[in-house]
Amino acid sequence: MKIFIPRDMAAVAVGADHLATAIAAEAQARNIPLTIIRNGSRGLFWLEPLIEVATAAGRIGYANLSVADVPSLFESRFFEGGPHDRCIGVVERLPYLARQTRFTFARAGVIDPVSLDDYRRHGGYRGLEAALSLGPAAIVAAVKESGLRGRGGAGFPTGIKWETVARASAPRKYIVCNADEGDSGTFADRLIMEADPFMLIEGMTIAGIAVGATQGYIYLRSEYPFAIRIMNEAIAIATRAGWLGRGIAGSRFDFDLEVRVGAGAYVCGEETALLESLEGKRGQVRAKPPLPAIKGLFGQPTVINNTISLASVPFILAEGAQRYAGIGYGRSRGTMPVQLAGNIRHGGLFECAFGITLGELIEDVGGGTASGRPVRAVQAGGPLGAYFPPALFDTPYDYEAFARRDGLIGHGGLVVFDDTADMAKMARFAMEFCAHESCGKCTPCRIGAVRGVETFDKIAAGIEPEKNLALVRDLCETMKLGSLCAMGGFTPYPVLSAMNHFPEDFAAKPLPLAAE
Repeated sequence: MKIFIPRDMAAVAVGADHLATAIAAEAQARNIPLTIIRNGSRGLFWLEPLIEVATAAGRIGYANLSVADVPSLFESRFFEGGPHDRCIGVVERLPYLARQTRFTFARAGVIDPVSLDDYRRHGGYRGLEAALSLGPAAIVAAVKESGLRGRGGAGFPTGIKWETVARASAPRKYIVCNADEGDSGTFADRLIMEADPFMLIEGMTIAGIAVGATQGYIYLRSEYPFAIRIMNEAIAIATRAGWLGRGIAGSRFDFDLEVRVGAGAYVCGEETALLESLEGKRGQVRAKPPLPAIKGLFGQPTVINNTISLASVPFILAEGAQRYAGIGYGRSRGTMPVQLAGNIRHGGLFECAFGITLGELIEDVGGGTASGRPVRAVQAGGPLGAYFPPALFDTPYDYEAFARRDGLIGHGGLVVFDDTADMAKMARFAMEFCAHESCGKCTPCRIGAVRGVETFDKIAAGIEPEKNLALVRDLCETMKLGSLCAMGGFTPYPVLSAMNHFPEDFAAKPLPLAAE
């Protein structure tokens, strides 16, 4: 009898470890033989801790459990799929899961994340095997044909980036995974590394073969201790099994992989600041050109891709570029793991084809606000993303559609706010965040954000609000056009969207009446 209890950070944070210990102890006391498998989370975070029991009918789920529920679980014979107040039925049939298109997250929550045998039983390394038979040029062609774009924010075509590095002549080349997941409300990178780490290893190995790189680095933030531990464990297992190192799977290709941990600076999510940090320097943005694809890590041609981008590659090679390119919307092909967070009833990860509307994601999939109050705004694309009001909920989830409405898809995060949110405070926070996280290299970002906070404080104090609001707009224009990178360049998105869509929050507040 197999019991699956997640070991990822989200589940552990709400008691999964204590639950596993209690279930093991109860089983021993009752002399019931159970095998507990610590899987990753499926991303249904509002149901965690969610345990699953393997039955002939499928995996039966029991949600929102605590240690206090353990005796009654055994009384109801949950290990055989017995009825219980916390039982939610066959997990795969839950509407939230059943309507997803899980290309990248198909194994998340299903397998033991550090079992190579489990990974291979569920299709793992089929992509690498196909890549070895195709050869470098055909791999790059397949990634280009798939239409895969960078999932870290910019949406740049992955295949073109790989082709640039492949064509570069250099004594050494590198693959760098940008796993510095710092956007508020995002957790897809963490979920991959904690639930299906071999997929990322496989994707990076394929990238190395495609462009002629023999060394890869996963740049991970220190706030993800579980992901760091699991990735290191998986790398060691893959190396011992011959999937990493010299002569991968008996081929002529070599590829080594290491985890490097950053201190958690938000600006190190920008690729050139990440490279500086990876080289042991202060994380500051580099001027471009040259592009990292030409002169990147240690001055050598470097592929820098987001975790989701690299983790999508094994599916493309295993299933064919056409299958991946066959779904989507416009130039946005394949799937996107949308991360629903903030004041939302069904918070979690929802992988779907591009083209679903923002309103469907928030109201239908997410179930509206957790507070039960009306949605006022959704911030898309992290702390530097625009605020979308319900009037724009007909926007298709697509890079170009969002850009036409002055928004960003970014890393796929959506943070929901109800009608109690003060959007003037949120606009000020964007400037404050930029001032705190700026690397300080360029003046528009370093000074502009500080001036932005000061100006918003004047507006809040009722000091010449119209004049100062005009000053904020002028400041945003300077930051957008003059900043060296997206840190300062994208800060205007949340500021201007809040001002444009919620002008009432920026109006001068009436002075309180004097006490009689």
